[in-house]
Amino acid sequence: MSDTIKVVLAGAGAFGTKHLEGIKNIDGVEVVSIVGRTLDKTQATAQEYGIEHVTTDLAESLALPDVDAAILCTPTQMHAEQAVQCLKAGKHVEVEIPLADRLADAEEVVHLQRETGLVAMCGHTRRFNPSHQWVHRKVQDHEFHIQQMDVQTYFFRRKNINALGEPRSWTDHLLWHHAAHTVDLFTYQTGSPIVKANAIQGPIHPELGIAMDMSIQLKAENGAICTLSLSFNNDGPLGTFFRYIGDTGTYIARYDDLVNGKEEPIDVSQVDVSMNGIELQDREFFAAIRENREPNSSVANVLPSYQVLHQLEQQLENS
Repeated sequence: MSDTIKVVLAGAGAFGTKHLEGIKNIDGVEVVSIVGRTLDKTQATAQEYGIEHVTTDLAESLALPDVDAAILCTPTQMHAEQAVQCLKAGKHVEVEIPLADRLADAEEVVHLQRETGLVAMCGHTRRFNPSHQWVHRKVQDHEFHIQQMDVQTYFFRRKNINALGEPRSWTDHLLWHHAAHTVDLFTYQTGSPIVKANAIQGPIHPELGIAMDMSIQLKAENGAICTLSLSFNNDGPLGTFFRYIGDTGTYIARYDDLVNGKEEPIDVSQVDVSMNGIELQDREFFAAIRENREPNSSVANVLPSYQVLHQLEQQLENS
C-alpha cells in the first residue's frame, strides 16, 4: 500500500455524500472511484468532488490499480453481499449500518474477515459521535454507571424516500437498520451483553410492507435496561434522541449536542478532532488499515447486536 489509501465509494446518495465530505478532511486518503445506480447522477457527484472514475459496477472499481479499500453506502439489502465481494477481492471494507438484514449474512461477512485478515468495519456511527463518546468515557472512568437508556427514533416516512427527501429504490427497516444503532450502542455503552430482549410492532404498511411503529425492551447482564421507541409515523422533530439515566446524573444526547437532565449544555467540542461522527468513523477505518489492527465497530465486534436483532425478528414473526 502506498502512503495514500485509495478508496472506492459505492452509493453516492445521502450517506455517500456525507462520507465524501468527511474524507475531504482526512489526510492521506483519496477516493478514486464512485459506484452508483444511475450513471448521470453519479457522474454529477463525482464531478463535484473531483473524482475521475465513475461506474455502475462495483467489480470494475475494485479492479482498478492500487485500490486499497471500499466504503459501501448502498441499499441495506446489498450490504453483506457487497462486503463479501470486497473482501474476496482483497480490499478492506467499511459498510454502512446495517451490516446485513439477515443474521446468516452477517455471520458470513465475519467469517470471511477472519479468514482474510482484512479490516472490515460497520458504520455504527453512534460509537463515534462526540456526545456518546463523552458518556462512554464517563463509564470507562467509573464516574457514571448506566441504569437505563430511553431512546426515541422518529421519522416521517409514509412514502419511500431517503434522508434528502428523494425517492429511493429500496425499503428502509425499523428493526434491521434503525434499531441496530441502539442495540449496539446499549451493549457498547454498558459494556455488558444483552440477556433479555422483547419487541412489539404496529400494523404492516400496505404498500411498503414494513411495520411503521415498533417498541423494543432490552436488559443487559449487569442489570441496565433500555427502552427503544421507533416510528416512521412521527410528524414532528425527526431523528434519534438518547436519554442516559445513571447513578451520578442524567444525560441527553441529540446527535452532536449533549445536555444534562436539566437541559444544561455540556461542551463536547474537544472530545475528538471533529464534531462529525461520519468523519470520525472514517478516520477509525483508515487508522485501523494503517496500523493493521481491529477497528472499533469491526464486523466481529458488532455481530452480537445482529444476533439480538435476529432474536427479535423471530419473536415478531411468531407473535
